[in-house]
Amino acid sequence: MKCTLILDKSGSMTIRDQKNGRSRWEACKEAITALAYKAEQKDAEGITLYMFAGRFKRYEKVTAPKVTEIYEENEPGGGTELGDVLEDAFEFISKRKASGTNVPELVLVVTDGEPDNRESVSQSIARMSHKIKDRSELAISFIQVGTDPAASEFLKTLDDDLTKAGAALDIVDTITLEEMEDYSLTQVFDKAFKD
Repeated sequence: MKCTLILDKSGSMTIRDQKNGRSRWEACKEAITALAYKAEQKDAEGITLYMFAGRFKRYEKVTAPKVTEIYEENEPGGGTELGDVLEDAFEFISKRKASGTNVPELVLVVTDGEPDNRESVSQSIARMSHKIKDRSELAISFIQVGTDPAASEFLKTLDDDLTKAGAALDIVDTITLEEMEDYSLTQVFDKAFKD
């Protein structure tokens, strides 16, 4: 399995509404580091990690210890421009598949708010769904941090209604950060591919 992690570093990630008065950004650091350790057990090469807000940056072959370094290089701020980063991630995955790597791909998107352009996100996922033959090839799991009702509504629409927006397959699942903390990577993987 290959794992791509897309992490929201928009300004709202500084909101302190997590356990023990932590910010959303601080809560994500622990969860993402733990996830990276679990992902290494499935793929020793490491994960592909994106940090995004108004712009994005891709880090390749990231091992768990490197996640902490990358966190320290980044500060939350800016908008939630998710469409562009998804396009880049899907292009990167498509190139990997074209090169003969035929393992399941899990894309985890950790975000706290609805994206700046909802339509571009939906359309990007719908286009990618047409490039795969069945659900066992790719799953996208949106992990919501915080309780923004607009984000919850948007993510529920992606989870339940993406085929109405033109997707060939239902490849999206949503969970909260709190739920993810109780799951193993295998459980997150299974939920993403089967829900």
